[in-house]
Amino acid sequence: MPNSIHVLPVHIANQIAAGEVIQRPSSAVKELLENAVDAGATDIQLVIEDAGKSLVQVIDNGKGMGAEDAVNCFQRHATSKIGEIEDLFRIKTMGFRGEALASIAAVAQVALKTRPHDQELGTAIELENSVITSTASCACSAGTSISMKNLFFNVPARRNFLKSNTVELRHITDEFLHVALAFPEVSFSMTSNGQESYHLDKGTLKQRIVQVMGNSYASRLVQVEEKTDYLNVTGFIGKPDTARKTRGEQYLFVNRRFIRSAYLNHAIVTAYEELLPQGSFPFFVLFIELDPAHIDINVHPTKQEIKFDDDKIVYAFIKSAIRHALAQFSIAPALDFELDPSIQQLDAVSKPFTADQQQQARSGGLYKTFVDRHQAHRIESSSNLKNWKDFFETAPKETSAQQGDLEGLTVTAPMDSPPLHSCLHVQKTYIVTEAADGVRLIHHQLAHQQILFEKFNKAWEGAPIPIQRALFPQAIHTAPSDEQLLESIRPDLLQMGYELESFGKNSFLLNGTPADHPNENSAAIIEMILEDVKDATSKLHSAYRERIAKALARKHAVRPGTSLTATEMHSLVEQLFNCKQSKIHFDGRPIYMQIGNQQLYDVFGS
Repeated sequence: MPNSIHVLPVHIANQIAAGEVIQRPSSAVKELLENAVDAGATDIQLVIEDAGKSLVQVIDNGKGMGAEDAVNCFQRHATSKIGEIEDLFRIKTMGFRGEALASIAAVAQVALKTRPHDQELGTAIELENSVITSTASCACSAGTSISMKNLFFNVPARRNFLKSNTVELRHITDEFLHVALAFPEVSFSMTSNGQESYHLDKGTLKQRIVQVMGNSYASRLVQVEEKTDYLNVTGFIGKPDTARKTRGEQYLFVNRRFIRSAYLNHAIVTAYEELLPQGSFPFFVLFIELDPAHIDINVHPTKQEIKFDDDKIVYAFIKSAIRHALAQFSIAPALDFELDPSIQQLDAVSKPFTADQQQQARSGGLYKTFVDRHQAHRIESSSNLKNWKDFFETAPKETSAQQGDLEGLTVTAPMDSPPLHSCLHVQKTYIVTEAADGVRLIHHQLAHQQILFEKFNKAWEGAPIPIQRALFPQAIHTAPSDEQLLESIRPDLLQMGYELESFGKNSFLLNGTPADHPNENSAAIIEMILEDVKDATSKLHSAYRERIAKALARKHAVRPGTSLTATEMHSLVEQLFNCKQSKIHFDGRPIYMQIGNQQLYDVFGS
């Protein structure tokens, strides 16, 4: 029987291994930036073209490599950071497995130039398919410059799985900021398609946060600093007004390594208790420092998931540190009336309360209502109150929905519409109405969502939503990684009635909102849309646009618990049955249930 098991060729084995480490351009950015930091660089430049698909280049002024090291660094499991197994339990560097450069060389065309500071000439190496194609001495700056070109050129199937340039660039920006925030003493710059996106000078952590997030954060940060024998927790958290509906502004580091941990994030959110609106997430840049022997960072190829030997202690320490920081900061600081000159100039402060004025105040009915016993019910007779009963007799007998909840539901009843009195509102959630062969029970929120969904979808077909111009435009601030995404969908939001204008770094001005919904919290809606479409695959094709329409429909629709008048119920029912799809909600749920006459007869017998 012939042998069926054979050893894979090296280049195929490397490509398979690379799939765990290099999943997209941002994976290579992470590895190359961390190598530059480990090399002791004080200035690191990142150059990107075509969202990393054409070029990822990292230039640093680190210690560089000699000719032999430059060749060996592309071998699998070649590293200068581990000599024996015990070293795995005291790792403090960023990269240590020796897989990054080998994985990059397996799926891209790589060019390396490097020179130690004590040598006059450097080394230039080019690789393709894990094979060195050229090696030569060269004149270059001290440090290392490594270029990764045409990612996945030899694995086209994997290249097809990459998402749009906007999405890939957002992931690259995330990885860049993770390293930049972890090392504020190093200067960083990022250039995309010839345009500089970030230029971060070396400084303190607070200065780095302000450089990244914007000047508005300078006065909105709370310092966290708790040190114990077991671990240290340092960094900054945002005041409650920095909370967002999106999760893009949470940065947690363990020994300067960015990690993702839903468990520790829960500790941070819990520490805020009731200071945050429901569904909001706080801003934080927190560093946990502890003995590497207490953690295992070798549990995932990307090294962004780690294990603690006692995660409950870490949870308790983080929660306590944040509560302590919030307690030291006064959420609502008291006004100093003695020092505020604007208060001192008020008439109530600057002018005396004379005896005549005091007597006049005491003689008034309002004063007596408060000081005389058993007078709380007293209503002073006045000519303005003679017709007070008319107010109640002419008041509407039904409570309408809140203004803006049912904007656009005008009544244009056709001949076959049921009469107004045939609609009944049950539990402020369901509408019971007559049908030709029985009765219908309609969920009013789902019905309104479906109506709005089809209305917003029509905006893509050349019927843009009318815009109400804002007298005072509202500033909207985004996370750095969300700026490119919001910029890319700006023309499509305009179709939906949201007119945005770029307003500097990470900021936009909202100049107009949908005319039918003038009272909505537009900033929260924009944040919700961003969160909903972050992982879309390409430009706004129909499926992507539907996600925006669904998000807006959910936000604008009338909610359960809202009272509707008979007119509003009738209008909602009418518009629902004018929809292309009136029975099934866009999420797949039934909008209404129908009870036929035969079912009623079977139950009641008549």
